[in-house]
Amino acid sequence: MTGYTMLRNGGAGNGGQTCMLRWSNRIRLTWLSFTLFVILVFFPLIAHYYLTTLDEADEAGKRIFGPRVGNELCEVKHVLDLCRIRESVSEELLQLEAKRQELNSEIAKLNLKIEACKKSIENAKQDLLQLKNVISQTEHSYKELMAQNQPKLSLPIRLLPEKDDAGLPPPKATRGCRLHNCFDYSRCPLTSGFPVYVYDSDQFVFGSYLDPLVKQAFQATARANVYVTENADIACLYVILVGEMQEPVVLRPAELEKQLHSLPHWRTDGHNHVIINLSRKSDTQNLLYNVSTGRAMVAQSTFYAVQYRPGFDLVVSPLVHAMSEPNFMEIPPQVPVKRKYLFTFQGEKIESLRSSLQEARSFEEEMEGDPPADYDDRIIATLKAVQDSKLDQVLVEFTCKNQPKPSLPTEWALCGEREDRLELLKLSTFALIITPGDPRLVISSGCATRLFEALEVGAVPVVLGEQVQLPYQDMLQWNEAALVVPKPRVTEVHFLLRSLSDSDLLAMRRQGRFLWETYFSTADSIFNTMLAMIRTRIQIPAAPIREEAAAEIPHRSGKAAGTDPNMADNGDLDLGPVETEPPYASPRYLRNFTLTVTDFYRSWNSAPGPFHLFPHTPFDPVLPSEAKFLGSGTGFRPIGGGAGGSGKEFQAALGGNVPREQFTVVMLTYEREEVLMNSLERLNGLPYLNKVVVVWNSPKLPSEDLLWPDIGVPIMVVRTEKNSLNNRFLPWNEIETEAILSIDDDAHLRHDEIMFGFRVWREARDRIVGFPGRYHAWDIPHQSWLYNSNYSCELSMVLTGAAFFHKYYAYLYSYVMPQAIRDMVDEYINCEDIAMNFLVSHITRKPPIKVTSRWTFRCPGCPQALSHDDSHFHERHKCINFFVKVYGYMPLLYTQFRVDSVLFKTRLPHDKTKCFKFI
Repeated sequence: MTGYTMLRNGGAGNGGQTCMLRWSNRIRLTWLSFTLFVILVFFPLIAHYYLTTLDEADEAGKRIFGPRVGNELCEVKHVLDLCRIRESVSEELLQLEAKRQELNSEIAKLNLKIEACKKSIENAKQDLLQLKNVISQTEHSYKELMAQNQPKLSLPIRLLPEKDDAGLPPPKATRGCRLHNCFDYSRCPLTSGFPVYVYDSDQFVFGSYLDPLVKQAFQATARANVYVTENADIACLYVILVGEMQEPVVLRPAELEKQLHSLPHWRTDGHNHVIINLSRKSDTQNLLYNVSTGRAMVAQSTFYAVQYRPGFDLVVSPLVHAMSEPNFMEIPPQVPVKRKYLFTFQGEKIESLRSSLQEARSFEEEMEGDPPADYDDRIIATLKAVQDSKLDQVLVEFTCKNQPKPSLPTEWALCGEREDRLELLKLSTFALIITPGDPRLVISSGCATRLFEALEVGAVPVVLGEQVQLPYQDMLQWNEAALVVPKPRVTEVHFLLRSLSDSDLLAMRRQGRFLWETYFSTADSIFNTMLAMIRTRIQIPAAPIREEAAAEIPHRSGKAAGTDPNMADNGDLDLGPVETEPPYASPRYLRNFTLTVTDFYRSWNSAPGPFHLFPHTPFDPVLPSEAKFLGSGTGFRPIGGGAGGSGKEFQAALGGNVPREQFTVVMLTYEREEVLMNSLERLNGLPYLNKVVVVWNSPKLPSEDLLWPDIGVPIMVVRTEKNSLNNRFLPWNEIETEAILSIDDDAHLRHDEIMFGFRVWREARDRIVGFPGRYHAWDIPHQSWLYNSNYSCELSMVLTGAAFFHKYYAYLYSYVMPQAIRDMVDEYINCEDIAMNFLVSHITRKPPIKVTSRWTFRCPGCPQALSHDDSHFHERHKCINFFVKVYGYMPLLYTQFRVDSVLFKTRLPHDKTKCFKFI
């Protein structure tokens, strides 16, 4: 019980002790908090008061903490220590500040070195990448060549023949001469260059009997021919002129034969010789009819079947314009298609068939079998019936009003003078040409003259007699320019002529005009055509065309080209490689030896068709018919495939059929140095740019202190002989790419616009692709053509102040296009862009392609251009009408087609498509 009580008491005492402990703890915490508050609040206040009431030290000094006067604080010893410490610290701080600045300077120098090293590394990476690209491209080219088994060709090395001939086995008869048995190929290797030696006719007796005009014209064209050589020992071909003779002819065939056989290089049988008998009159005698010509070729306008050797001899056109050029102002236009008369014919038949030629052997000895059928009476009756029916207006006259021109037996003689005949043909849609009644006379000078005159004035020839051998018939497709109808079908001629559509008729008239201009019109064209015929037959490639040697003007480069933000603001659009793409020239002379065996008739019959008649160009031509022969030429080489349509791949490569290609900028300028420098700087960083050719058109050289910008590609400054806008289109030898961007020095184009135009041109290589569009219009009140630069929904021209075109057209413009057009450009100092549009449209029969919506270019601060002159548009009106007269029709074609970049610069993710579309 007691223990229990004690336990209870003890328990109660313990609870009281716990309560006391809790209460004491609370008191201690409260006291401690109060004490800390007093210390933290009142002690700083007391210290502050104490310090502010200290007396100044003995030495003069400044107050330390508060407003004190004199040296009160410095009298205290520890305050002096503090002053010394402060001075020491201040000195150390100054030293540390100096060291800090020194370290900052060293850090800045090191940063500059780091940036220089980074730039060097980037340059090294770029160089490495460029080297990798070069190696990759070289490997790619090597693989292509190995796959094609076709080495890259350059200009051929000439192999010349030996002086002595090995000799050829004689044929059974000279009438059976063909190239394989009468021509010595060993003297004409493929790489010989086709040297031609021309005899001087004055050194022989027959030379004194030659017509002076014919001889003078022949000698002039021979001197200027690229194939003629003065070294007879290396010649492939020997040419001698024997006619036309003056009247009366006193040289007998035996005498002419003797003189021919005595030629220095005749070599017993005359192989590899060409005997030329040009005719200027319709009654030119057949001098070589009874002359043994051996293995020599004969070129003349009159042949009997017994003397003509197909594939060996040449039927040539008469030399009508001996020493004069055709007057384009007198040639009638090709439109309207239908003229006053449906067809016309004037002539008088010479009946005598047997009073022929008065040769040693009579004509009766040459005839075998029954006499030939004579359809002339049926032809006369049929044509008179058509004229009397008056269904169509025709004019046929079978008797000359005046004395007919002399002609061969059975041949229809010409009536009247040449001028009178041309006036009638200008009114004729078709011109009838009736072949001689004797079918053994395969061609005569009279028929050839009728054919020449019809083609000259645009009357479509209708030849009655299928046995006729037209000039260069084995090369030219005469069915594209003339109708050859057998004489028994004379009753169907009227129906046949009426059935031709206007489009077919115009096409035949245009092709006839092309054949006349290219192969018949002048002495140069006739002689060049004869040589081209022979060279093509023996499959020797044409000589390379002449390129304009660029006389470079020395200039200093070094000015760092800036980047115009308006020109190069492409965002994240990668337009293509710039520094990583090395200069790459377009392949040249890929078809040196295959040009004469591929696309044979197309080369001779496609306007302007100079690839056999004229030297061939380094770059394969791009003709309208070539679009269907993909891969047949440089213009459409299927090298690799496209890179696909995804965004990054599309931007990084050109793709397409020619994924590896660059272009050359040709910029014409005249004494506008500041404008020129600004334009060149805008080309900095332009992808796929091979080089820039600046055509310096001023006689005054650039300033000596002028610094030219460094734009990453070569800038070639070319000096010209005279100030001419035609210099813009000269085929400079420094242009090594097929693509040319012709641009004015004041034209502002963004990089993306240029790249877009380049991509479009690569899809249409035979067209002019550019930015500013213009069109022509017919002025009804004045009955003439007008040039118009107003905004329009259709166009027919693209100005070459900002346009892409193929270099092939530069050759045609400078060497093939009629000289009269270039003369007018020089006269007006205007219209060169119109002339180029006429040329390309005439060749391709397609309009140009306009890209983007640009219509004009603005050049703030530029000097006034020629186009701002009031007379500018009047001159362009005159140019268009003159060019139409030269071409004979309006070659420009309208188009409502424009190519715009729909998605070319659209900001899309890289895994989406970035491309352009045509609208």
